[in-house]
Amino acid sequence: MTATHISSEEQNGHETADDAVDDAADVSDAESFTEDEIFHLLQNERRRLVLRYLRGTDEAVRMRDVAEQVAAWEHDTTVAELTSTERQRVYIPLYQSHLSKLDEAGVIDYQQNRGIVERKPLADEVDQYLQVNEQTDESTESDETTISVSDDYYIGATAVCYVALLGAVLELPVLSIVSGIGLSALILLLFTLVTASRFIN
Repeated sequence: MTATHISSEEQNGHETADDAVDDAADVSDAESFTEDEIFHLLQNERRRLVLRYLRGTDEAVRMRDVAEQVAAWEHDTTVAELTSTERQRVYIPLYQSHLSKLDEAGVIDYQQNRGIVERKPLADEVDQYLQVNEQTDESTESDETTISVSDDYYIGATAVCYVALLGAVLELPVLSIVSGIGLSALILLLFTLVTASRFIN
């Protein structure tokens, strides 16, 4: 039986290749997040808004532009209509804290001394969770609007019922001729219509 000998050059070559594979694996692990890390990054609304702004860019932008747009979204207004106080209230925390955290996480490149912010490829991984969060917020707002409209209907129906009841008690014209059964039927009809409209919407 013939033994196969591996030369020192071949052995070194294999070790180098193995080291390269290990290094690549380490880089891959470093350039990814756990869900807990992503949720920690996105738990602050201003950091979410920064990533939302940068999602539409493919080059470096001014930090001041980012801060102004975040402030506008936060105050539900436009950049042009922002007050100096509203700008500073957002600019300072972004400058001192939030942008640095996003930079440390590797999702942006924040050059504080130059006032420049640039989105990095790793932000794509966070964007998947950011989009889910935005869809949830929109769904919640839609549900709240529907509930608000339904509440208005119920308030209106209740007011009509009280007017009809008061008119019957005081024997006002028209309402005084409505019998107790007729008044009950009117109240039942109103609430049936309101309930039905809620399910339809």
